[in-house]
Amino acid sequence: MQHVLHATEHAAEEHGPEHVGSVTVFGFWIYLMTDCILFATLFATYAVLLDSVAGGPSGAEIFELPYVLVETFCLLFSSITYGFAMLAMHRGDKQKLLGWLAATFLLGLAFIGLEINEFHKLISEGYGPNRSAFLSGFFTLVGTHGLHVISGLLWMAVLMFQVRARGLTETNQTRLRCLSLFWHFLDVVWICVFTVVYLMGVLR
Repeated sequence: MQHVLHATEHAAEEHGPEHVGSVTVFGFWIYLMTDCILFATLFATYAVLLDSVAGGPSGAEIFELPYVLVETFCLLFSSITYGFAMLAMHRGDKQKLLGWLAATFLLGLAFIGLEINEFHKLISEGYGPNRSAFLSGFFTLVGTHGLHVISGLLWMAVLMFQVRARGLTETNQTRLRCLSLFWHFLDVVWICVFTVVYLMGVLR
C-alpha cells in the first residue's frame, strides 16, 4: 500500500495533479467493468428464474407499468441535470453546479422513494422475495440497483459539501467526473431493468 501511495505521489510530482486525476478516472472505469459483471450475473439469474413462480403471480400480474415509467423518468431526468452540473463545472460556475447537483439529488431521491413504495406494496400483498424464485430474482436485481443509487446519493451529498467548502479544486473535479460515470452507468442499467424486467414482463 505504501508503495502505491509513493507511486501516486511521485506521479503527482512528475506529471501534476491532472495526470493523477486521469489515472483515478481510468481506475474508476475498471471498477465499473466489475459492476457490469455483477449486473450481468443478476440479469442472467433473473432470466433463469423468470418462470419459477411456484403458483404465485407473474410479472404481468403485479407490475404497474405507468408507475414504473414515473420512476424511469425521474432517473433519466437526473442524468440530464447531472450533465448540466458537469457543464457548470467546466465553466467554473460553482453556484450553478451546486444547484444542478441539488436537482439531481432530489430526482434520485424521488426514484428511491418510489422504488421503496413499490417494494412495500408488493410485500404487503404477500409478494415478497420469499414467495417464489421469480420474486427472489426480481427483488435482488432491482434492489441491488437501488442500493447503488443510494450509494450515489450519499456520494453526491458529500461532494456537494466538499465543493461548497473547498470550491472546484482539481480533486473535487476528478471526484465529480467519477460520480458522473457512476450515475450515467446506473441510468443505463435501469434502462435494461425497465426493458427486461418490467416491459417484457408485462408483455409476456
